[in-house]
Amino acid sequence: MISPPPGPGQASPTLAHGFAEIERTAERAIDDLARMVAIDTTFPPGAGYEAFAGLMESAVAELGLDCQRVDVPEHLWRVAGGPAQGRRTNLIARRRSGRPVLGLYFHVDTVPAAPGWETDPLLLTRDGDRLIGLGAADMKGTIAAVLLALRAADTIGLPLGYDPMLLHCTDEEGGLYPGIRYLAEQDLLEGHILNFNGAAAPRIWAGCFGLFTLLVRVHGRTLHASEAASAGSGANAIEAALPILNALAALKPKIAERTSVLPAPPHATHQLAAQLDISAAHGGQCGGQIPSRFEILICRRYAPEEDFLATRSEIELAVREAAPHAEIEMVLTGHLMPTSDPTGPHWPRWQEALSVGFGYAPEEFAKWGATSCSDFGWVQKTGMQEILLTGLGRPESRVHAPGEFTTLADIVALAKSVLAYLSAEFRPDLSPEAAAGR
Repeated sequence: MISPPPGPGQASPTLAHGFAEIERTAERAIDDLARMVAIDTTFPPGAGYEAFAGLMESAVAELGLDCQRVDVPEHLWRVAGGPAQGRRTNLIARRRSGRPVLGLYFHVDTVPAAPGWETDPLLLTRDGDRLIGLGAADMKGTIAAVLLALRAADTIGLPLGYDPMLLHCTDEEGGLYPGIRYLAEQDLLEGHILNFNGAAAPRIWAGCFGLFTLLVRVHGRTLHASEAASAGSGANAIEAALPILNALAALKPKIAERTSVLPAPPHATHQLAAQLDISAAHGGQCGGQIPSRFEILICRRYAPEEDFLATRSEIELAVREAAPHAEIEMVLTGHLMPTSDPTGPHWPRWQEALSVGFGYAPEEFAKWGATSCSDFGWVQKTGMQEILLTGLGRPESRVHAPGEFTTLADIVALAKSVLAYLSAEFRPDLSPEAAAGR
């Protein structure tokens, strides 16, 4: 529901009124976040996207937003024997009033819960100001912050300078065909976009590395374990894979020597560098059976200066040379392109909005990149270069680790920043759209 404008004799609502409404209703953000955390959207497999889209449709109903579900076609993301399962349902929720559009991007998937959680990762737990749960900081808490801001604006009737377009997207956590890529390629994005997959920091985004995951399958033969001595060297898939693991371990430090010109974060002690990691390894079932298959998941983070095809070929060559007689197949299961410099004309106003919400001083802002990756390289490939960035991640937030958390204070601060940026009254002198209309 959109609140009516103030009647005769009533004061026009201001941004200060909006901030007061955010503070008054802040506890509701916790309820929203709890419902989001309770829906398992871990990727892999990403089987909870439809349920999450349904939750978001209910959440935005009172805001009068029009909703559209967009499924990524199966042939774009399905890999035989790969990790992805279930419909890749993205949700666009938007308001159309003729104003310029601001896209508000969230990826709705989380990484799987790692061993070591002391609380139920799908049950939001409050410990003082900490809100602990899988995806609380990365990045379901940011959705709660945006809902808090939009509800405050509607409740008081605050005039906005942009029409919000919420983008709830799939498969950012290493998927083969991220939802935002498909939306961009289908020309479903408008205006400019605020990406919430970042940090709670005075940061100007300089871009980021790319990432791909390669699944290596080593095949052997299933036999009774008593026949191992006569089965031949290729029968035991795990043993056949040992030279491959050793080759990858030898390649890892060589790749780490490749540095990037992307500026490192202020807290970093070294240049940003390429990475090769063995992220998972699976094989075998019991002691009485020779394992017939062993799988190795390789994660390669590559700098913007590197070529994707060359980096992939380097790994594939190392694998085949290490085990020339083994039966091997290699499958690409995920790919995020590097994001190039995403700055543009909207960044100065966004910096001001961040300062209003979080209290940053102008001199605290710094421009830096990261080896952490984004799905917005694919968006840039379609022609949209400028991407604003924010988020709830902090070094202490345990993102992707047991005990991940955000805080109510950060959710409120982010909500205020978003409301300021959306507001028509906030720094119109820095708005490219307002300048174009003068």
